[in-house]
Amino acid sequence: MKKFIQALGLAGCVLLLTACGNLKNSDLASNSTTTTTKSKKYSTTATSEGGYSVLLKKGVYKTSPISGLEATNYDNSVDETAMERGLIRISKKVFSTKSYVIQEGQQLDENTVTDWLGRYSKSNKAGLNPVNNGKKSSSTRNPVILQQIMEEDFYTRTASGYKLAGISLSLGLNSVDYYTNTTGGTEYSTDISLAKRRSFGQKTANTIVERLHAKKKLKNIPIMVGLFSKTDTDSLVGGTYFSYGTASANSSKITKWNSVNEKTQVLPTVDNAKAISASDESKFTSFKDEIEDYFPNVSGVTATLRYVDGKLSYESIAITTQFYGYLQVQSFAEMVKTRAQKYLSQSAPVEITISSVNDTQAVVSKETATGAYHMHVYGGN
Repeated sequence: MKKFIQALGLAGCVLLLTACGNLKNSDLASNSTTTTTKSKKYSTTATSEGGYSVLLKKGVYKTSPISGLEATNYDNSVDETAMERGLIRISKKVFSTKSYVIQEGQQLDENTVTDWLGRYSKSNKAGLNPVNNGKKSSSTRNPVILQQIMEEDFYTRTASGYKLAGISLSLGLNSVDYYTNTTGGTEYSTDISLAKRRSFGQKTANTIVERLHAKKKLKNIPIMVGLFSKTDTDSLVGGTYFSYGTASANSSKITKWNSVNEKTQVLPTVDNAKAISASDESKFTSFKDEIEDYFPNVSGVTATLRYVDGKLSYESIAITTQFYGYLQVQSFAEMVKTRAQKYLSQSAPVEITISSVNDTQAVVSKETATGAYHMHVYGGN
């Protein structure tokens, strides 16, 4: 079992600002909301348009104790952000941003989830992954399907503070399970069909719901579970959700599952792949061409686009440069901002990261579809 220690890097910061509210307007500022009880002090961040306010405890952001836990060491780092963004997006269908505030999950602890991510066995009857059947062939062995569990908690305001009113869980399900038959030996893989992921995911979700609702403090808490397909380790884009359902208070299972239509794509496409949207591809190409013509020291421009129900929901662009001077970066970032306003989507948030080989130099982004672009150059005054 491996626990990845995650730094609060650029992508995480932008994610938090976009989905959960602007932390610079949090408890440290005069416009935060504060509630005091006998022993606890709570505050919430201000929120961006359509986002959740974040619940702080004594002015401190609480991280989930299960963050970074994985069933195996084989994982694609791009899945993490896609999984969290998607969980927050799906949660909005169940827990309104107008009625609830959000906090990283605190109901599941590290030891519990470590056991759940293990295989079922005589020594680990809590294990949710299939029992090891002893077979080594990729077509006959039982693969590890459940790779990761993510939790978000939702609170409502009361006269005395805030109370837990909802839980969202994401089950990260492997589309490919990697393994070796001997320590340090040749790597093999087992493909896991969507049908198998769906069947296993729904069954596992109900097992988790039953376990959580058996706890006295959680029996009356609605639990939403999203099923997320993890990508293979070579993928340039994160995975996608394909289903979610909600167990009402006191219910031991989810009776209705809703389909999620998500797709991701990298531009420029490779191997003559067809773009999901010819219009979005054309806009990106115009943006890319002008940037490369304006500054010859640009060595790469790529975009990752995410579509939900056929509509662009998020666009992330990575630009790699070969210059290092502050004035060069500042001038370039200004030009990128103007070209983004001219060419890129007017219907989705956009994040543009400008980097050298060694570090991030600038970020140009708009947090909402109709929001204004903002620019930050690192290392400046």
